[in-house]
Amino acid sequence: VEKYRPQALSELVSHRDILSTVQRFISEDRLPHLLLYGPPGTGKTSTILACARQLYRDREFGSMVLELNASDDRGIDIVRGPILSFASTRTIFKKGFKLVILDEADAMTQDAQNALRRVIEKFTENTRFCLICNYLSRIIPALQSRCTRFRFGPLTPELMVPRLQHVILQEGVDVTEDGLKALVTLSSGDMRRALNILQSTSMAFGKVTEENVYTCTGHPLKSDIANILDWMLNDDFSTAYRKITELKTLKGLALQDILTEIHLFVHRVDFPPSIRIQLLIKMADIEYRLAAGTSEKIQLSSLIAAFQVTRDLVVAEA
Repeated sequence: VEKYRPQALSELVSHRDILSTVQRFISEDRLPHLLLYGPPGTGKTSTILACARQLYRDREFGSMVLELNASDDRGIDIVRGPILSFASTRTIFKKGFKLVILDEADAMTQDAQNALRRVIEKFTENTRFCLICNYLSRIIPALQSRCTRFRFGPLTPELMVPRLQHVILQEGVDVTEDGLKALVTLSSGDMRRALNILQSTSMAFGKVTEENVYTCTGHPLKSDIANILDWMLNDDFSTAYRKITELKTLKGLALQDILTEIHLFVHRVDFPPSIRIQLLIKMADIEYRLAAGTSEKIQLSSLIAAFQVTRDLVVAEA
């Protein structure tokens, strides 16, 4: 993941509109305070580090950029101490501003965020702040209004595939077409996760196929899900329950994952609308109960029951 981290703005594969805006800010030397937010693995940290590399030469980097992460202590003392002293000292030999990068800013306490807003305002002429976070709602409104916000959404498959192929080519990994599809599906727009799955699968199995990817991440296979659906709709209750429990134990599947996958299948199977609605409501209830930490056995029975009722309704309507 670190080996293929984009080094320059031009190497980033997505969010062209954000990058062109930031590029214009830099070229006109009018960079505002930034707030980058969005799910993990979408290029927020890479973007600001690429900006910093473009703004400063290697030997200035240490003195001009202060990067703090959630793993560093960032309570109110750090804001009043190191951040304040870094922001308040001017650079003698180089005109331009310093850059303070606060990664995972949503982990900062309310007090620290409140202390920060004063620092941001006071030293705007010689320091720019860039806050990076996953959840915008955890940043106090006062800080949000002082920054230009950019949302980094999950990456689309069209953008991820070329980059993955580049890494695969460089590393000489054996990847099949369906294996690549599975990588993109399972990572759901998180580039870092896609690369991690690719690496672990190729190390564990040597060849990256759809089945190997699913096995490596412990995700239920499509064929398994098709079987489960088939048993729930065609066998009687006790047989279906026994078969699914055996499969779960054999493959070590979680009911949560099975439920998520079956949900996609339900939309593909041609149920009458009223019956499908009933079924989806039931599945939503089961998912909620699972999240609340209930017994998987009882919830599995409930899931099978929902499908059996659906089957009887369909038969009755027919």
